Amino acid sequence: MKAAGSGRHPGRRPPWLPELLAPAGDWDCVRAAVENGADAVYFGLQRFNARMRARNFRVEELPALMEWLHLRGVRGYVTFNTLVFEEELPEAEVQLRAMMAAGVDAVIVQDVGVARLVRMLSTDFPMHASTQMTVTSAAGVRLARELGCQLVVLARECSVADIERIQAELRAHGGAGGVPLEVFVHGALCVAYSGQCLTSESLGQRSANRGECAQACRLPYQLLADGQPVDLGDRQYLLSPQDLMGLELLPQLVRAGVASLKIEGRLKSAEYVANVTGAYREALDRLAELAEQPEALPDTWPVSPETRYQLEMAFSRGLYTGWLRGIDNQALVHGRFGKKRGVYLGEVVRVEREAVILRQSGPIRPGDGVVFDAGQPELREEGGRVYAIEPVKAADPQLGLIRLRFGPGTIRWQRVRAGQKVWKTDDPALDRFWRETYAGPAPRYLRPLRMQVAGRAGEPLRLRVEDELGHRVELASAIPLVLARQHPLTVERLQEQLGRLGGTPFYLAELESTLEGDLLLPWSELNRLRRQAVEELERRRRQPPRWTVRAEPVVAPASQRPAPEVDRARSVNRPPEDAATLLVLVRSLAQLEAALARGVGTIYCELENPKQYRIAVEAVRNHNASHACSATLWVAGPRITKPGEEWILRQVASCGADGFLVRNPDQLAWFAGQCCVGDYTLNVANHLAAEYFLEKFGLERLTASYDLDARQLAALARVLPPGRLEVTIHQHMPMFHMEHCVFCAFLSTGRDYRDCGRPCERHEVRLRDRVGMAHPVKADAGCRNTVFNARAQTGAEFVDLLKEVGVRHFRVEFLDEGPEEVHRTLTRYQQLLRGEIRGEELWRELRLVHQLGVTRGTLLRH
Repeated sequence: MKAAGSGRHPGRRPPWLPELLAPAGDWDCVRAAVENGADAVYFGLQRFNARMRARNFRVEELPALMEWLHLRGVRGYVTFNTLVFEEELPEAEVQLRAMMAAGVDAVIVQDVGVARLVRMLSTDFPMHASTQMTVTSAAGVRLARELGCQLVVLARECSVADIERIQAELRAHGGAGGVPLEVFVHGALCVAYSGQCLTSESLGQRSANRGECAQACRLPYQLLADGQPVDLGDRQYLLSPQDLMGLELLPQLVRAGVASLKIEGRLKSAEYVANVTGAYREALDRLAELAEQPEALPDTWPVSPETRYQLEMAFSRGLYTGWLRGIDNQALVHGRFGKKRGVYLGEVVRVEREAVILRQSGPIRPGDGVVFDAGQPELREEGGRVYAIEPVKAADPQLGLIRLRFGPGTIRWQRVRAGQKVWKTDDPALDRFWRETYAGPAPRYLRPLRMQVAGRAGEPLRLRVEDELGHRVELASAIPLVLARQHPLTVERLQEQLGRLGGTPFYLAELESTLEGDLLLPWSELNRLRRQAVEELERRRRQPPRWTVRAEPVVAPASQRPAPEVDRARSVNRPPEDAATLLVLVRSLAQLEAALARGVGTIYCELENPKQYRIAVEAVRNHNASHACSATLWVAGPRITKPGEEWILRQVASCGADGFLVRNPDQLAWFAGQCCVGDYTLNVANHLAAEYFLEKFGLERLTASYDLDARQLAALARVLPPGRLEVTIHQHMPMFHMEHCVFCAFLSTGRDYRDCGRPCERHEVRLRDRVGMAHPVKADAGCRNTVFNARAQTGAEFVDLLKEVGVRHFRVEFLDEGPEEVHRTLTRYQQLLRGEIRGEELWRELRLVHQLGVTRGTLLRH
């Protein structure tokens, strides 16, 4: 086994070599990352980070943590990658100020409002756009750059080809050219787009956009097609991707100009961090040795069996290149389990007393932990530590049979059967090996020093020491040099003495001597110079970077802010300020006709096939021609836009609609100057984000993020002009929004839209969860899937509260309801807004009428 610790020195670092960024959930993980060659680590504080289940760090620990990281030549980034609610902005400001004071190297943000807050506080504090921003295109990179981000983390769903196209477009259009891009290269893959997953919020009121993901994607589901169960054998983990391993594609990522390679795992162990960081450090160093320029690198990097074994043991649900090679729906999700397995050992041939005969496929040693895979990972599985291993003679030696013995009483043998798979889940020797790479106080991964020695007889020896960061120390000896009769200060002797850097984070990489003649200086004086130079370098390295920070507070508590001004220009030809307006989103032409029949004035239309928007526009025009009360039709594009999908936006733009429901940076740019409403996918949770979208893009109004409950919505509405905030009060919550296509993966043998046969056009699909709820799955024009909550939710009880604080636009969304149900539901909500019925009355009625009932949902949070 090859470790990156044990006094290893960094290799050649050409400018094109990407940064290696490792996760750190606690101090042990920080040490594991640093001692195994990470260039930077990312970690969270106890608030506002997307991994609230990690141990994380206290604000008070920041100065010491950053001082230690900088001493070791490693950058530290703080994840501030959640949405921040209106009432939390003052606290967010306090934490950001603490980061700047502690010398944090960058903050990683999701919330557009937080990005604005950072720039209000500091003009030079580095800021990175989190993958939670769902950046999938050059337009997304440009938006992040305009907010002041110096680096953008792309969505995990971007392939190498996507990255190349994004880079090419940025170069061609300028402006955002030169923005460094970061990608994930290893670790767990979310099945849904980060920043767009509302599953935990919908099912358990634990928002993933607030760091509280409940990992519903790792649970079993039953596939229903047209109402009937589909036999998938032992595949039931239909939304659980294999873990990402991009090691073999490092050359392609380097050639694509990726600036930072990110390892996932702030919830993982320090051994995992050491193992994975070491593997990627070794590969990057080897690539740097292979070529002067990235164009000369091989197309792929060969992953040795030893390295693959170690990475599988670190943590593995199966290792795969994810979306980096493009979409392959047959490979991304194997569906057989959703938890860690490790290394496949083989298949049980026979069960004996306290032992099994195994057809061996992987390495095994006494003391290793194993589990027997009965094809039901949701139940308690049998397993334990191997007590002894014995060879088994067989007629065919190629079978590779061995006997595994276990301690008495450790396994319930009646549950172990021939044919079951066996996995190695724990390798104590490997864990011990990786722990040793970061154990103890002595630095293991060392940084280079370059020294220059000069002088002549009768003058002091002059020593200049420079580290890899450019810090330079120049010292002179207190004793003059003298001519040497014997044992002069040769380069070899100087290297031996000045290179005694044990216990420091340095090694002597280069020594240049310009001593004139054979000279001598006492070893004690040379040692003093070395110690003093190192101490001074360490002092300078520990100094935090000084960021410019605004002295006065930026965000006042909401109670101290002036009332928002009413935008009179936008009030012309609008309903009175105290009027509440009902809007509806329909997803079929039949629903559209029902909404028109109920006299709804503003209709949003979201159809799977954007070609049908022209039909919808014509239907509304025909209706308006024969009715006194006309309606406006606003159409919606897909939630995600990736390179090469401009044709979808072109179809949406050309349909002749009255306006557009915009959902991502591409649509903000594409429909600029036209009538637009921002949808919930923009993740607006505070007034700083709302003002940005309303003012910069001229939006009519904004739909608040679905992560806000009624109290948080009210707090946001109070600080915005009346009528500029839209709230969805009835809907089937869109839970998972995925690049992973359930139709293609499990109803075809195709890899993607090119060879799947389009089962989405022939079948209605649902996913039945463990409690029996069958959640509808819909495909969009980009072949992305959305899993909707089977049960609708209503916020009817909160309408009066929201009207009091200035909300004037209330949205009702339909999914697959028929025209009669649409008609009945709209009638009751129209009565609610007119004050003819109470919200609680409507909620109770809807519970009785709807087949699955209606929940109060996410607006009510206890």
